[in-house]
This record gives sequence, C-alpha cells and structure tokens, in this order.
Amino acid sequence: MRVASDAGDTETLLAAVPAGQRVAIVDARFVGHVHALRLGLTDPRFDAAALPGAVTVRPAARQALTRALARENSDASGSTAVAVDSVADRVVAALDADGVALHRPDLGTLVAVVPTDPQTRNEARQALAAVDDEAVRLRTAVKSRDGFFTTHFISPYSRYLARWCARRGLTPNQVTTASLITALIAAGCAATGTRGGFVAAGLLLIFSFVLDCTDGQLARYSLQYSTLGAWLDATFDRAKEYAYYAGLALGAARGGDDVWALALGAMVLQSCRHVVDFSFNEANHDATANTSPTAALSDKLDSVGWTVWVRRMIVLPIGERWAMIAVLTAVTTPRITFYALLIGCAFAATYTTAGRVLRSLTRKAQRTDRAARALADLADTGPLAEALARLLPGPARKTAVLSAAFGAVAVVTAAWVWGPGWQLVAMAGLYVGLSAEAVERSLKGPLDWLVPPFFRAAEYGTVLLLAAKADVNGALPAAFGLVAAVAYHHYDTVYRIRGDAGAPPRWLVRVIGGHEGRTLLVTVLAALLAPTDFKVALTVLAVAVALVVLLESIRFWVTAHKTGAPAVHDEGEPA
Repeated sequence: MRVASDAGDTETLLAAVPAGQRVAIVDARFVGHVHALRLGLTDPRFDAAALPGAVTVRPAARQALTRALARENSDASGSTAVAVDSVADRVVAALDADGVALHRPDLGTLVAVVPTDPQTRNEARQALAAVDDEAVRLRTAVKSRDGFFTTHFISPYSRYLARWCARRGLTPNQVTTASLITALIAAGCAATGTRGGFVAAGLLLIFSFVLDCTDGQLARYSLQYSTLGAWLDATFDRAKEYAYYAGLALGAARGGDDVWALALGAMVLQSCRHVVDFSFNEANHDATANTSPTAALSDKLDSVGWTVWVRRMIVLPIGERWAMIAVLTAVTTPRITFYALLIGCAFAATYTTAGRVLRSLTRKAQRTDRAARALADLADTGPLAEALARLLPGPARKTAVLSAAFGAVAVVTAAWVWGPGWQLVAMAGLYVGLSAEAVERSLKGPLDWLVPPFFRAAEYGTVLLLAAKADVNGALPAAFGLVAAVAYHHYDTVYRIRGDAGAPPRWLVRVIGGHEGRTLLVTVLAALLAPTDFKVALTVLAVAVALVVLLESIRFWVTAHKTGAPAVHDEGEPA
C-alpha cells in the first residue's frame, strides 16, 4: 500500500506497479466496512469495479485507468484551484465517460462513504458500528434463491462450515472435490446391496450435498471465483448424481433385482429436464420486450409468501431431490427409490415445461442472434444433418419445433414398437432428415428452444429402448455408460456457453457424429449385430465418446484457467 498526495502522485505510484497486477485507489478519508471494500476491490469476475471513494482495475483495464488518471492530472495542473474531493471518485467519473464497464457491488446495509466534514464522519462511524460486517458476509454467502430443503435444513449451518474452511485456507475447488469423493463413496456403499450399505449411502449423499452447498458459499464468502471452479462444481454435480444412480442399480442387482432400465430412465429424464432449463434460459437471456401475462402472473404468485416455497419444491430442485433419494435409499429399495424419482421428476418436468411453453406463446419477444447461436450449439447437429440442411430445396421453413418433435416421436416409437431392425433404421434416417430441416434456419421462433430437448429425448430414448430390447445381461449398463458420456458432452456445451467461452469446436462434434449420427449408428448396430455383440458395440462406443469428449473438455478448461480466462460464478439450478 502506498499513500499519494494528489492525482499526479497517484499516477506516478501506479506506473511503478507491474502491468500484470490488479491495482486500486482508495480515498484516505474512506469510512466503511472491510467487507464493502472486499466486495468492491477483490472480486475476480470484473475487470473494473468501484464503490464510493474507491476504484480498482485488473490488468485488462489498466490502460483505461492510466488514461483517466493522466487526464485528471492534466486538468488539475492546468487549473489555478482544484476542488477538495475524491481522486478515486473523479477517476470513476472519467472511466464512466470513457465507456468502461464498471461493476458496482450491491452493498445492502454495508457502509461505504467518504465524509466531507466531522459531522458526517461521526454519522458514518455510527452507521458502521450499527451493522455487523461478519453477519452480513455470512448471510450473503448463501444463494439468494434456493429450495426449501436447502434454505431451512442445510444453509443455516453450512455457511459456518464455509467460514471454517476459509479460515483454514481451503479453496472452493478442494471442497468441491471432497463432495465428489463423498458421493462416489456413497455410490459404492449403495452398490453393496445391503441394508447397512443403503443407510450409509443415504447419509453420505446428504453429507455430499452439504459440501456441495459449502463450496459455493465458500466462493461467495471469500470471493474465490474461477472459471475452473464453476466448471468443476457444475460437472461434479451431474457426475455425483448419475454415479449414485449406477450404485443403486448395482446394489439392486446384487439382491436379484434388475433396475438398470429405471436408472437409465432417471438419468435420461433428468438430463432432458436440464436441457429444457438451459435452452429456455439461453433463448430468453437477452431477448427484447421479454414480458408476458404468464410471467406477470408468476411474479404475482411469488409475492405471496407460502406459494414461493410450494412452487420451488414441486420442481424438485437438487436439494429436495437428493433428500428424497437419500431417505428412500435408507428405508426402502432401489426400485421404489427410482419409481419415486421418475414420478417426481416427470411431474416437475411437465409443470415447468408447460409453464415455459405458455410464457413463450404469450411473450412478444425478439430473439437475438446470440440466443439463436446458443440454441444451435445446444442442438449438437452433426455432419449428416449439416450436409442435408444445405441440400434441402426451397426457402428455409419455419417448422423447426414440429420437425424436431415429429422426428423424435417417430424414432422413439419405432424403437419401442419394432425394436432392432431395418424398419427402425428407416425411421432413424427420417429422423436425420427432419433434424436437418429443424436447423436449416436460425432458431428464433417462440418455441424453437424446444428443439435441443427433443433431440436429447430422441437420442437417449432410442439408446435406452434398444438396450432394453436386447434383453442380454450387460446391455443396459453399457447403454448407461454411452448416455452418460454423451450427456457429459451436452452439459459441457452448456457450461462453455454460460461462461461466454463459446461452444465446443466443430471438429469434436463431427468426430462424435452429432446427435443424429449417433442415433442412426446405434440403430444400424442394433439391426446388424446379435444382442451380445450389440452390447459390446455399445461399450466400445461409450468408451470412445467418453475419451474424446473428456480429453478435449479437460484440455479446454485447464487451458482457460491457466491463461487467465475471466472468472465466473454460475449459480446453476436452485439447490
């Protein structure tokens, strides 16, 4: 820390700081809470930030700060009298005038002022003493919008665990990893198939969720945000849940009950729910005139206290979902657990999707090119549909949702009714053609956000049904592995888009075939191969897809972290 006497001295001192370091200017008269300064001056997500009497910039905005200081110094030297005010505030005004994006944190009850006389200084100090800085810090470490179970049964104590971790130098990524390890141990306990194993699995799953809440609270408490951390948190959430499904299926098999179809069905349903969430949010992320009567009604309902919690619970967020899974694992059987999970998730998916469809139909919004690009990336269109889309005759059609829906229904129904055979291959070929028609134009229609979910349901559903109809030991676990590998690729696409990192490279999508290529390939393999050989083919395909997408994903995120990609903090789904 250095003390400067005026704007010129400030400019000289800042010039001596290496260009790769964050710098801050704070008025010596500043009165405020330490956490107010922490929020304003240390958040790694923003290149420039300000609060009353203070301004900070990261290396990316150093040049803008240098220009603003030079201009302030020039103005001061050319004047016979300079008003006694805050250099920091003058610099903030100059940065605003230059169009620099300045983050101004919401301080709430925290104090951050620059008193101009003894009376206002005393008043500021009294206001400072009236607010418990640490209590505010703990309270704001918790997500502003969480589910009932998390809010009332986890966060009241997990925030203190987050503070405990912060005081011992633990990072959010370390807590995230501990949560993953705990969940994997829980899955291993479930795989034993014993009552003691199931009870231990339920308890460990809840503890894993406590740690899952703690990592985000630790990040907010200590402002330790990072691109890698956001990816790890989101990816590990999915890995933990789906690994636990596999553990339950293995445990049931030890007791003579085959529930792999239910486990795979639960993963398919949950993945499709998530892509509905992602697609709808991306489609409306920056849409103009983004209002509707349905949204207004939803906001009105949220103003009635008890309806807020009911509506948050019935969508079965991760907290309620994991609590239900943990309790049912401990006291019932894996089959009952999956039945309850499928019924609950199906109801939640119907409720949320119906509401979003109504919003979309009544909303007069203009989708942006960015939203259309995001939906196209989420569609995961491969080389077959891309080539066909270029060859389709006539003008581009506005039937994206109808084409995707009809294609998905056709191929899934054929897999269900006919099973493996060339009739199904023909339906898969039709699905490829309809997929091409669905993406031949920009996805800017009111319901075009449904296109990626239809594609996910078609691909995952076809794999599930063909593995079930193979009726050979090991086919459904192989299908579970394939869907898990492909779902990882789709989740990774979402997290890249959310982090403004762009979609996965096109070569990756082409190498793994796109959704339509994989669907067609699986139907051809089912038609050509005997059931036991089909099981082997699914296993090989699962391993190949997993290796390619994992290696590329890990390379991308580690490189982004090492090269100083802007830090992000993705709140994800409400817990």
